Amino acid sequence: MPRPARIFAFGDNVVDCYRDQNLMFPGGNCVNHAVFARRAGAETAYAGAVCDDDAGRLIRQALVEEGVDVSSLRIEPGTTAYCVIETPDGDRLFVGANLGVSIIAPSRADLARLSDFDAIHTGRSSHVDAWLPRFAEATKVSYDLATVHAPERIAEVAPHCFLIAFSAGGLTREEGLALAQTARNAGARWSLVTRGIEGALLAGETGVFEAPAQPVEAIDTLGAGDTYIANVLVGLLDGRHPETILKDAAQAAANTCLMRGAFGHPAPMSIDLSNMMSLDEVYRTTRPAKAPEDA
Repeated sequence: MPRPARIFAFGDNVVDCYRDQNLMFPGGNCVNHAVFARRAGAETAYAGAVCDDDAGRLIRQALVEEGVDVSSLRIEPGTTAYCVIETPDGDRLFVGANLGVSIIAPSRADLARLSDFDAIHTGRSSHVDAWLPRFAEATKVSYDLATVHAPERIAEVAPHCFLIAFSAGGLTREEGLALAQTARNAGARWSLVTRGIEGALLAGETGVFEAPAQPVEAIDTLGAGDTYIANVLVGLLDGRHPETILKDAAQAAANTCLMRGAFGHPAPMSIDLSNMMSLDEVYRTTRPAKAPEDA
């Protein structure tokens, strides 16, 4: 029997704070990916930074309970990252955030681990683009560009990617196909475009594959996209057929929509919101992780 795929998730974490429910949940693209890939059958590890506060302890404990290796999780002084969510009329609305200590560069120990893994997953929220060439030298790279579709950004990231993923709920099928092909032409081996209730498409060397979304009475869509990406990466690493991969990913994403938070593990909200910034402020003021030549 072949061994499970091994995936190293590096970068962002957050506690998602539902202010109207007074609850917080562990999350963030890379944390979610580590959990969902683990649930999909992979062996996973997570490297990131949290504080020794209620939020940081929640993230760490949830990862441990989900079977994710946390030996590369750093405990730093400061504030664990958080994002504040409200749900007026049942719709999810991101109202503010603070990234705390979550934006870090990989350490020498992190880099030394990469060759033990079949892939590393990171994304735009982790701000480690300068490290992608180093990552790609050691293993396959999975990268979530989320809603960033700018050709110039794709051209910077895609050449290093085994899998690049986009969130594109507002695009037509033709626009989604064009986006996937742009990434493929820029050098990505596989390009995944998720379109919410319209389903998803996966473009690779053997063609373009599509799958509809699984209909579900969603409780909370947070984490559904991360579920999809994680399941696709595990499927590709396992060598399964793309149509099967997409079908399984759609079902897993639907299951995620049936729980609160990205992957559960709620706790009473224990966050000082006095340093909360608008999302525009967060994106405008966040500095990338230290570049390799400065490390």
